[in-house]
Amino acid sequence: MTIKAKEVLDGKFWIVEDEGVNIGTLSFDDEKYMLNDTSGKCVIFNNEQQVAKNFGSKIQWSKLNITETVPVERLVHGMPTSCTPYSPIYDVVRKLPMFSKSNKSKSLYCAGYFIIRFDKGWVKSFCPKLITIERYECKGPFRTEIEMRTELSRVNNN
Repeated sequence: MTIKAKEVLDGKFWIVEDEGVNIGTLSFDDEKYMLNDTSGKCVIFNNEQQVAKNFGSKIQWSKLNITETVPVERLVHGMPTSCTPYSPIYDVVRKLPMFSKSNKSKSLYCAGYFIIRFDKGWVKSFCPKLITIERYECKGPFRTEIEMRTELSRVNNN
């Protein structure tokens, strides 16, 4: 039995596999680990050793590496983009990595995943236009879609 925990959110969320077959998800909330298996069962552990004991074997923990999933040429200051970026810049005041979609374009887009609050509620967005970010309340940028969905879930539950 080879148990692998593939990191999805840095130090917070993993997909657990046995010989390449998904057997559940594991999350960590600064105090305890919570394992949700594919049958819907939820088990709580105090530490990594208890998680390993549950499976009866060691766990191979893999770290999240954003450059593995997104080609380097499609990153702007560490954030993923929807296309090959041109004229990448970083707005230090707003902490926004920005780019244009062509050499001649005057429209700026923000790299990464965002959630934006429109009149009807919060929506997810990947590489929105800068003007949209300026006009509406937003949160981001997030490196991964999972991080963005977690924040979207959080703001929708408040």
